[in-house]
Amino acid sequence: MSLFLRGTLVLVVTAFLGECLEFIINMILARELGEAGLGTYMSILPTVFLIVILSSMELPISLSKFFAEKEERFHRGMLHYAFRFAIITTCILLLIMVMVYAWTPLFQGYHSGIRWLVLIVIPIVAFTSITRGYFMGIQKMGKIAAANFLRKGIQLFLLVSIYQFLSFGIDTSIFIALGTLIASEVVVFVYLIHAYVLEIKGKRKNSHSTLSTSEMRKSVLSVSIPTTVLRIFHALTHAIQPFLIKWALVLSGMGAVDANEHFGMLAGIALTIGFFPSFIAFSMLIVLIPTVSEKVSSNDFDGILTHLKQVMWLTLGYGVPAVIIYYTLGDYITGRFFHSVSSAYYLKLLWPYFLFHFLVFPLQAFLIGLGLVKDALLHTIWSSVFSFSLIYLLGSRFGMEGVILGMNAGAVLITMLHYVTICRELETTLWLKSAIKM
Repeated sequence: MSLFLRGTLVLVVTAFLGECLEFIINMILARELGEAGLGTYMSILPTVFLIVILSSMELPISLSKFFAEKEERFHRGMLHYAFRFAIITTCILLLIMVMVYAWTPLFQGYHSGIRWLVLIVIPIVAFTSITRGYFMGIQKMGKIAAANFLRKGIQLFLLVSIYQFLSFGIDTSIFIALGTLIASEVVVFVYLIHAYVLEIKGKRKNSHSTLSTSEMRKSVLSVSIPTTVLRIFHALTHAIQPFLIKWALVLSGMGAVDANEHFGMLAGIALTIGFFPSFIAFSMLIVLIPTVSEKVSSNDFDGILTHLKQVMWLTLGYGVPAVIIYYTLGDYITGRFFHSVSSAYYLKLLWPYFLFHFLVFPLQAFLIGLGLVKDALLHTIWSSVFSFSLIYLLGSRFGMEGVILGMNAGAVLITMLHYVTICRELETTLWLKSAIKM
């Protein structure tokens, strides 16, 4: 079995178990918070994820690409530089967040502890990102898989332990939901730092060479900055999307309370169920970035094309059956696990959104590995503008059906833009018949 397939299999199996835990976590949140509380929680979460992205500066991607392309003797020097880089970015971001809290109403109106949770997570994510990038780059996917599973397991344990024995108001319950998420990141931080120390200790006697600071800075920033901008834009759109959708629903004639509840059914139930198999796509993304980067450095474009074919067949192999199940068993799934039969209608309408997003994750990994991060960013911008325009225009006229049509159209557009760009770079047809690039 190839290193790519073996690494993907390890991540997929562990991620499947993690997604089972995530499914249970969302069921608990849906029952404890209610549809209105879940809508509020889902509205806060994208902003928190935006801050997490800024904290990581996409170091896992830029570092994994570097470690996959460079010889082992250059690794230690880059790790030292990465830790210095993380310290600087953490201090800057903490200072910025303090000023944001002082000058803006961010997170006001919610539990006061949420602001502290965000500050705590910034240094944790920054330093964990370095260890993630290192293990991804040297193809130690077992460590990444264990960390991902550990996060979900700890969060579920804390949620069950707290909600089972204590009762809270809605604001405190939302704070606890976010608190368990941050606490699980702390545990993952301890695990990965410990694994990193053990890994490095065994390589101290190996010979080392150091690149110049400017070369290391260029290697990190050339990938980190455009990828971070991509993730920031993606996070911003997800932070704006809840308010845009609820605004469009209100304009269509729906009351504000009903709009929040319907958004809760869409984001907290339909999207939770629909994206359940996305752990496979995300696993492929993690493995593909260093794999494609390594093959690009050795000019093995035929090998990249082979991986692209494998990815397309693997994605269709699980994506098509998944959306068929949603369409035929949607009522049973939403009623049995979330006690919300009405959300099944949204789950069925969103099948193109799910299927094409299963393709987007691995295709984005190919773009990053091929050095086309800027293309990925432009594709995301164009598809988001297109999707948001349709959400507003159609949603304000036809309600949730119009909103979903806009979401589906955006997913199709970004998938096709990614795919056509990759085929053009590999000089192959859209049917992946041949690659003539040498």
